[in-house]
Amino acid sequence: MRFWFSSASEVPIYRQLVTQVSLAILAGDLRPGDRLPSTRELARRFSIHPNTISAGYRQLEREGWTEFRHGSGVYVKNKVAAPSTPEQILDQHIAGFFRAVRELNMPAAHVRHRVAQWLASPPPDHFLLIEPDPEVREILLTEIRQLAILPVTAASFEECANPETVLAAVPLCRPSQADTVRPLLPMGVELITLQINSARAWLDSWLSSLHGGLIGVASRWPDFVEIARTVLEAAGVENERLVLRNVTRPRWVRGLDQTAAIICDACTAASGKLPNGPRICVFPFLADAARAELARFS
Repeated sequence: MRFWFSSASEVPIYRQLVTQVSLAILAGDLRPGDRLPSTRELARRFSIHPNTISAGYRQLEREGWTEFRHGSGVYVKNKVAAPSTPEQILDQHIAGFFRAVRELNMPAAHVRHRVAQWLASPPPDHFLLIEPDPEVREILLTEIRQLAILPVTAASFEECANPETVLAAVPLCRPSQADTVRPLLPMGVELITLQINSARAWLDSWLSSLHGGLIGVASRWPDFVEIARTVLEAAGVENERLVLRNVTRPRWVRGLDQTAAIICDACTAASGKLPNGPRICVFPFLADAARAELARFS
């Protein structure tokens, strides 16, 4: 920013500084977070006593234009206070919504109709897991029911065609199913995409404690068993050390009591059929972000 100072003016130098800075802020030439020249720099550049510059900066701070950061200098202050009450935060979101809508250039009547549809939707009173794979469905239902206070039900793609299925529900689905599920839902219904844990990252955290002995892998979902086997072998676990079991088959527990540890899903762990001796390592399908998303409905 360029400054002008006149010693011949009847307006004191410090006030000239205050006026120029405040006008620059109002005009947008100076923005929140911009650093002003140091007292020493301005004093040397315009041959003005440092105390005069300091007096101007103190006045700017008193008037709320700037703030002094110890050891760093004088900065333009953000005069817009962050919303602190629920009402202020709600107003901020509503204002942001209408700003975004204006950019869409949609007819106002259409916007009002869509908003009315959302407002007319009954308040949600349960979760609805939309999942076509019955085995994955049971695993996710087990995890969600362990986390959520709201009741949890499940539905297939075909069942979602009935509007009664999603009435007063918070629909949930895996990321890989989102593009298929969204068109099935009526307008005004929010879809939550559940973030899934990284199998490799989770298994990596357990590998150091799985040295020596047999390792069991048990799940009702065949892909779970295959993914665990692939990652474990890629990490250097010999195939001979793996005891792989599909929980939906007869006598699936046979041999698992000889393992040092069993990697399984939440549904298998909750079945009560695993042997007592081995260490049970339950892989959570839901990532921490998904758990936090479900918790906000509590």
